[in-house]
Amino acid sequence: MLKESLLYASVGELAKQIESKQLSPVELTESYLERSEKLGSRLNAYARLTPTVALEQAKIAEKEIRRGHYRGPLHGIPYAAKDLLAVKGIPTTWGAKTYADQVFDYNAAVIEHLKNVGAVMLGKAAMIELAGGMGYTFASASLQGETKNPWNTTCWTCGSSSGSGAIVAAGLAAFAIGTETWGSIVCPSAFCGVSGLRPTYGRVSRRGAMALSYSMDKIGPMARSAEDCARIFAAIAGHDPLDRSTLPVDRAAFTYSPAADLKSRPLRIGWLTNAWKEVDPSVKKALDAAHKALAQHFPSVREASLPEGPWEDAANVILSTEVSSAFSGLIRSGRVNELTDPRGQIAGYVNLTISGADYNTALRLREILQGKMTELFDSYDVLAAASLPLPATPLNLDLDKGLSFPDPLGGIGNLCGLPALSVPCGFTEKKLPVGLQFVAKAGDDMAVLQAGKIFQQHTDWHRKHPTLN
Repeated sequence: MLKESLLYASVGELAKQIESKQLSPVELTESYLERSEKLGSRLNAYARLTPTVALEQAKIAEKEIRRGHYRGPLHGIPYAAKDLLAVKGIPTTWGAKTYADQVFDYNAAVIEHLKNVGAVMLGKAAMIELAGGMGYTFASASLQGETKNPWNTTCWTCGSSSGSGAIVAAGLAAFAIGTETWGSIVCPSAFCGVSGLRPTYGRVSRRGAMALSYSMDKIGPMARSAEDCARIFAAIAGHDPLDRSTLPVDRAAFTYSPAADLKSRPLRIGWLTNAWKEVDPSVKKALDAAHKALAQHFPSVREASLPEGPWEDAANVILSTEVSSAFSGLIRSGRVNELTDPRGQIAGYVNLTISGADYNTALRLREILQGKMTELFDSYDVLAAASLPLPATPLNLDLDKGLSFPDPLGGIGNLCGLPALSVPCGFTEKKLPVGLQFVAKAGDDMAVLQAGKIFQQHTDWHRKHPTLN
């Protein structure tokens, strides 16, 4: 097996070695598979490994590269896909017992995009059942059980992209694909000390992905760095004529070149003072240091405030209503009782009682909020705050008691479809990662990636990784 240091290398670093033929995609894939077989089950990180698919794709990549047909920076790079993305002929369980044997005869658009650029799929990442759409009270709400945090295996990775976070943090793949409706990329990225991008709503096709909330679901990368996220995002973004929710061609596409000067636009950073009501002291210490680092390397860092209003309530109404629509068959059939978590077994019935009037009121509130956020972004290019106000939580925690608090930035960001990037910014005294979150206006994904890249040029938190035996 290759050295651990190489398995923790960035996509950019691996790509250079693969392109120059110093590194074999087959050997790299075999090493990640071996490491995943040893550690993946201990962490409950994978729904399943797909070694046959992975080695076949790696061999094809190696042959193409030897013949001079190099497809780009993801060619021959191994990754994991969250288990709500359809992969032809491979069970796609959505993290739930009810769908344990579900198999599709097609690939999700994201899987096709990654296949087209030569990336190598190692397996399907574990996830919270139905991406948490029915609600859940414990980290065990998954077909695989609690996903353990590589930094401390008595702690959780956060949901619903729980396996994706663990896989990247543990060096089981070069990157992973996660999804977010409300926090499911930002939270596991923060808890696991990795970089995760929640793209602008509509920039990545959701064709072939489990639907949770039709107007809030987003698919994005989780990787070693902001720059890695940019490379992966460039491969999966774009208009899809078969997904009407994707943006038009000129607004959906994203291109990235490391030769491009990301410092060409001075960013105005708004340091949010009301993103969280309370911040754990151990998180605050790392956050204060990150604040100072930003002030040193950005021309303008000023305090900013999110608009006050019932935005989280509106987001919850829209999310709950759309979940009840997406899973109405499961709820009405009574098979929702097969879910692991007690809350998940009953919340769907509650969601069905939300009235059309309430849903429409929430949609009107969304429109008001979008206007207020447009005004705010007239003064700032990027808003910054802690990704979460506390570090990774214990595996057996009752989430209603320990991970339930107001989240105005998450509610606003997802309700308005804003891009966000979580990057590591330090550690607590107990050696648990702390995340820093950047948020920009809809469509300006480059701004959060630029902010993250500059921050990581002057810090090395993203280069830290846990010690695993």
